[in-house]
Amino acid sequence: MDVTSDLFRGVRARGSLFGSSTLSPPWSLHFVDGAPLTLCTVLTGAGWIVPEGHLPEHLGAHDTIVVRGPTTFTFVDEPGSTAEPIVCGEDCATPEQGGTRHRLGWFDPGEGGGDDSGATTLLVGAYPLRGEISGRLMDSLPVVLRVDSGGTGDPVLDHLAAEVARDEPGQQVVLDRLLDWMLVCTLRTWLDRPGGRPPAWWTAQKDPVVGHALRLLHGEPAAPWTVGELARRTGVSRSTLAQRFTGLLGEPPLSYLTRWRMTLAADLLVERDSSTVAHIARAVGYTDPFAFSVAFKRIRGTTPSEFRRRAGAR
Repeated sequence: MDVTSDLFRGVRARGSLFGSSTLSPPWSLHFVDGAPLTLCTVLTGAGWIVPEGHLPEHLGAHDTIVVRGPTTFTFVDEPGSTAEPIVCGEDCATPEQGGTRHRLGWFDPGEGGGDDSGATTLLVGAYPLRGEISGRLMDSLPVVLRVDSGGTGDPVLDHLAAEVARDEPGQQVVLDRLLDWMLVCTLRTWLDRPGGRPPAWWTAQKDPVVGHALRLLHGEPAAPWTVGELARRTGVSRSTLAQRFTGLLGEPPLSYLTRWRMTLAADLLVERDSSTVAHIARAVGYTDPFAFSVAFKRIRGTTPSEFRRRAGAR
């Protein structure tokens, strides 16, 4: 397991909403859900995404924008479009209600006999995110990020377009997994963009020593790690490991491990209501529940039991 896989595991799609709209100008679709993450891709034609409080972004075929909530946005044929906005989201089923997708503003030549040449097809996937692990990924992202066509996500878009146009049993599972795939392709491309400033956890994975250490820590977070054992497994001295790890991630290996364990524990406290604090402590590498509680309060500012109570009250 590596850092990226762990963080992306926390944003796995379940019951995500999809919208596919084939439009002829002028148009204006106002997406008001404010979902934690929303993927917007133009499959054919072109248009403009206008996020609230941000500059308009022009999208051509297979260009992708990711908008981080609670920011809302509008999709228009051109800035200043005279079209009456169609509100998208208020009447759509939420993932918790088992909603699958919504279709808006269809331009269907089969109904009116018109010509659809030059029409624009927009694909939208609203992505529900929960938990502390998801939060670490979200903190690394801007409100709006863009990935142009021609990348590894293009083949995924072809699959998504074909699946959204169908209505068959098991479709929700297929759409969710395709959205996972598309999100990973989009974010990896954005994180690796030339001239970008990716987060430290992304850059550190590419270091042969620190990247190896991170894979060990994330692969076995509950193991009784010491700096000496990590150094032995990575083939360097303790001082070399500590210096390179701290230089890239801003903290020593065991401090990083403690923070990651507390992130895992925070999600377990919410997800496993029937698990005792002692059981969760063992799951993240602590044989002593008291030592776990002390570490959790030092990192999170509250005790595990209080954290669970507050989360349950939301």
